[in-house]
Amino acid sequence: MHIALLSRNRNLYSTRRLVEAAEQRGHSIRVVDTLRCYMSIAAHHPSIHLKGEELEPFDAVIPRIGASVTFYGCAVLRQFEMMGTYVINDSVAITRSRDKLRSLQLLSRKGLGLPITGFAHSPDDIPDLITMVKGAPLVIKLLEGTQGIGVVLAETNQAAESVIQAFMGMKANIMVQEYIKEARGADIRCFVIGDKVVAAMKRQAAEGEFRSNLHRAGTASVIRITPEERSTAIRAAKAMGLRVAGVDLLRSNHGPVIMEVNSSPGLQGIETATGKDIAGLIIEHIEKNAAPNRKAPPKPKG
Repeated sequence: MHIALLSRNRNLYSTRRLVEAAEQRGHSIRVVDTLRCYMSIAAHHPSIHLKGEELEPFDAVIPRIGASVTFYGCAVLRQFEMMGTYVINDSVAITRSRDKLRSLQLLSRKGLGLPITGFAHSPDDIPDLITMVKGAPLVIKLLEGTQGIGVVLAETNQAAESVIQAFMGMKANIMVQEYIKEARGADIRCFVIGDKVVAAMKRQAAEGEFRSNLHRAGTASVIRITPEERSTAIRAAKAMGLRVAGVDLLRSNHGPVIMEVNSSPGLQGIETATGKDIAGLIIEHIEKNAAPNRKAPPKPKG
C-alpha cells in the first residue's frame, strides 16, 4: 500500500518508527508536512497540493497532528476524507479529543470513571467551584495545555482561589479537578489500537513533581493492568471515535479514572518501556482496514 504520514518533523522518533515499520512490511510511505499542504475544495475533483504539485493518491493516512496545529491539520485530514482515503483517526475524533472539556463531558455521558471536574466563567463562583471538587489540594488545568504545561497543583483553598482568579483574569479557559492523592504521582498510559489495549506502561512523576509526563522527567515502566482498566481504556477510545489512542488513567480508591484520551500518542516511551513493536501494530491495523485503491506494481520477473 501507499501511505501518507502527516508529520511536521520526519526526525521525530514516532515518525521514524512508523516509516521504518511500513517499509519493513513492504509498503511505500511518504512523510507529508501538514502545514505545507494546501487544498482545492471542489465538488468533482477535491485535491491536496504540496510545493506546486498535486499529491498522488494514497491508500491510507496516519495523522500525527500536533496540538498547536489542530485546526489546520484537521482541515487537511478532512480533505483526505473527502477524497475517500482511509484515515486511521478521522478529523472529527481528533478535534473531539483535543477539546479537554468536551471530551470529559462525552466520557461522563458514557458512564466512565472521571475525577470530579468543575468549570465556571465567573470569579464569583470560585469558592463553590473549589468545594465542588472536594477542596484543596486540587488540580487546575488550562484547556489548551499539553505535555503537563499549564497544569497546577494548588495545596490550599487560598492558593487555588488566587491561581483560578489569575487565569480568569487572563481570559484563559481552565477546569478544576479533584486531586487523586492515592495515585501517588503515577498514571497508566494504555495504548489502544482498534478494540484492544496492545500495551500499557506506568509513568511515575519525578521526585517533588506531581505530573507524570515523560516530558517532565517522569519515568516509565511496564505494568500489568486489570480487566477493568483495560475495558475503561477501550471504551474511552471508542467514545472519542479514535482507532489509535493513548488513554491515561489514574488508580483511585473507587477504580480507574480517565485523565485524558490522546489522539496522537508518542511511541518512544511505550515502545521503550514494553519492548513492543507498536509502530508495526499500527501498520498491521491499516493493512486489515484500508483496502488498496490502486493496482500494486508488477513484481520483477525472476
